[in-house]
Amino acid sequence: METRRDVFQAIADPTRRAILTLVALHAMTPNAIAERFDSKRQTVSKHIQILSECKLLKQKQVGREIFYHLNLKKMTEINEWLNPFMQLWEKRFDSLEKYLEKIQKTKK
Repeated sequence: METRRDVFQAIADPTRRAILTLVALHAMTPNAIAERFDSKRQTVSKHIQILSECKLLKQKQVGREIFYHLNLKKMTEINEWLNPFMQLWEKRFDSLEKYLEKIQKTKK
């Protein structure tokens, strides 16, 4: 049975974000990923499992090796969900910038 995990809980962990960054560049085996961390291989495997359960990572078997790579479709879904918030904050920062410029001009 597949455990359903929350994507945002998964990416809240710094190690999992680092794993996503690593595999975003190119597909990697679990051993290659684990070599990049000071953690035990079991710990890194658990992080990979969580990311896979959230469908943030896909796996492809090549011979006896399994390679993990970023699931761009899932990352796009996250981006689409976050985009309205980013636009809102950009508008707020733009308004703040205009206000600060206005204050700066009145002081001169």
